[in-house]
Amino acid sequence: MNTGQGSSAAAAAGDAAGPDDETNAGESAGAARGKSAEELRAWFIGRLPGDWFTATPDIQVDREEITIVGALPAPETAGASDAERAAAAEGRIRRFREETRSRRIDIAREAEHRFRRKVSWGVTCADATEMFTTLSVPVMTRLRQHERRVLDTLVDAGVARSRSDALAWCVRLTGENADAWLSRLRAALRHVEKVRDEGPARG
Repeated sequence: MNTGQGSSAAAAAGDAAGPDDETNAGESAGAARGKSAEELRAWFIGRLPGDWFTATPDIQVDREEITIVGALPAPETAGASDAERAAAAEGRIRRFREETRSRRIDIAREAEHRFRRKVSWGVTCADATEMFTTLSVPVMTRLRQHERRVLDTLVDAGVARSRSDALAWCVRLTGENADAWLSRLRAALRHVEKVRDEGPARG
């Protein structure tokens, strides 16, 4: 979320902050980012209204973003055509998005302050899934020539518009075809986080 330019008084106060203030701010941000994924998920489960979703929402976390996807109750569409069911689900999603907007903004602000990550929202309803907001984060990498040639081949073939787009395409393809393996890996990482949190406190 973009913020406007602060007042001159606030700017002067910021300029007057000493090294200790900057260090404490950095440690605070680092501590917020260091909170475990399990603690983060538990906070959201406790903070989200109980009548929003039909089950515990799916909460995914990485270094920059928290993504929350919840399931909405499917509309009553007995005897309806596929097109009618799709339209009913779309309407249910739109109504939820509009009615919960202010509450979601408040929760997102709290979470962004507490965990130092952006919050994205999405829902599923019947067979439909819609993301309201998502965060696109640049990721820098170094590739050798044979790896760059793979990206150039995708660009030359019209599969991707640029090397950056080709790299994103490769990541999506890997995720789709290695979903089971990635799920096991994420489960193992969650176990590591849990064991680490149960360890002795750092000095």
